[in-house]
Amino acid sequence: MDIKGKVVLITGASEGIGLATARRFAEAGAKLALVARSAAKLEALADELKAAGAEAISVPSDVSVPEQVKNAVAETVRHYGRIDVLINNAGQSAAGTVADVDPDHLRQIIDLNIFGPLIAMQAAIPIMRKHGGGLIINVSSMVSKMRLPGLGAYAATKAALNLLSDTARGELAPDNIRVITIFPRMTATDFGAHSLGRTWERQSRHAHPSVPVDSAEHVANRILDAAINEPEEQYMDR
Repeated sequence: MDIKGKVVLITGASEGIGLATARRFAEAGAKLALVARSAAKLEALADELKAAGAEAISVPSDVSVPEQVKNAVAETVRHYGRIDVLINNAGQSAAGTVADVDPDHLRQIIDLNIFGPLIAMQAAIPIMRKHGGGLIINVSSMVSKMRLPGLGAYAATKAALNLLSDTARGELAPDNIRVITIFPRMTATDFGAHSLGRTWERQSRHAHPSVPVDSAEHVANRILDAAINEPEEQYMDR
């Protein structure tokens, strides 16, 4: 897809991978809808991007709340008239072994990591169908393909997102709606600081101390590459 002029909605856009992705897509000429819980951070980012010549709106929303997700999609369409690319990036970890992870923490990240992307997809799909197609990019994690002690709950939510993406890819192909799954490795962001339970980095580094650490900008570049070239899956080493 040629990204220039396309309307791109990004969840989790206030920091980390989402922030870097917003900047990268703005450089490529996209029109952005920025979604996250922090209104102040989103407004600052929107102002930054507009000052650099991009089009951007901030839509403060909690992606774990279905009505707010639907409203974010509706507000994007109200402003731009369409959505060409949906990037489901918002996510959170819950650390702890299977024996002791807090079930309430798991329920909380299920709402954000699984139901958030699902509701966003369900809200965006009719819009994309109306306009002849679109692109959905779901940000998963390499953790979903590994067995890291202490991260089973988080990995399970991303594994579920993988299967939703794979199934949607086949279901939506007749509508010219393409679905891509992104698999970041460990990334140098504040993601771990927001983890429920034990610190994410401590758990993952202890289990796999040699896991590569990418910058958020590197991941954002791979996400843009995926939007342009449209592979079914995008990894960080290619």
